[in-house]
Amino acid sequence: MKNIVTAGLIAGALATAAASVASATSHDAPAGKEKCYGVVKAGKNDCSAADKSHACMGGAKTDGSGLEWIAVPKGVCEKLVNGSLTPVEAAKDTAE
Repeated sequence: MKNIVTAGLIAGALATAAASVASATSHDAPAGKEKCYGVVKAGKNDCSAADKSHACMGGAKTDGSGLEWIAVPKGVCEKLVNGSLTPVEAAKDTAE
């Protein structure tokens, strides 16, 4: 009986760990939507930053970061000011 309980606990722990990994690595936009970078307000992003500086929804620190995204209906992103379907690094200031 003890072996059955132990096996059940181990199986449950492994299933929980696998589900956590699957949800943590699933950073795709939902069906019918696309990732739109550069238009999200601080704290309102849908998932991790393109530069992996954070892995959380709501982790954006600044408005309009080209590394943060939100899911928008397909075809909408490129109609938005600063909207990009790919991450955009901040421009480097070359003036001294």
